[in-house]
Amino acid sequence: MKKTIVSTNRLMILAMMMVMTISANAMSYNAAKNEALFLSDKMAYELNLTAAQYEAVYEINLDYLMSLNGHADVFGIWWDRRNADLRYVLNSWQYDKYVALSHFYRPVAWKAGSWTFAVYSHYNRGRFYNDRPTVFVTYKGGNNRRDVRFYADRKVTKPAVHHANNVPAKVNKSSNGSTWRNTGNTSRPATTTKPNGHSNGNRQIAMNTNNNRSGSGHFGGRR
Repeated sequence: MKKTIVSTNRLMILAMMMVMTISANAMSYNAAKNEALFLSDKMAYELNLTAAQYEAVYEINLDYLMSLNGHADVFGIWWDRRNADLRYVLNSWQYDKYVALSHFYRPVAWKAGSWTFAVYSHYNRGRFYNDRPTVFVTYKGGNNRRDVRFYADRKVTKPAVHHANNVPAKVNKSSNGSTWRNTGNTSRPATTTKPNGHSNGNRQIAMNTNNNRSGSGHFGGRR
């Protein structure tokens, strides 16, 4: 009888330890939204996203990060869903560039018992180009668990033309009806393609630590 009780207790302890391990691997909401913000801000900069695209990309990235519970999820069903949602949100040239940039396409890795983010090998922490999306405070996740055509049916506004080096100043409507203006110097530096397909121009800008506050980015300048 005692042996049975001891065995049962051991099984319960092992089960609790497994649950604790799984929970330890999951990303908290606060951590996920901050990482999603940093990643989405850089995607907005490099892919020339509209304000509406920026909102949707943030939601998609947050959903992906909040769905990660361990190594198996990094390139699992939620990664596939992220790519499928981004196909609806991005133009064809934007999606092709997204796939070509591994720090966007494969943004997360599980190494040595913790999450690592590839975008930090290209941009300094704390460096932002745009204001926070309006959904940063209100969106809590869950769109990726709805119908697979959720973003297709939203018909997110996309740029009509790919401006390779210059983004014209313009006024557009954000998703909440307010206006945003592209301000500051919109001229981008020439980039040099590296053997791995990445460009170094954007990285050089991101590593610039001067305190010039004249403004840059697509949605209202630096924060």
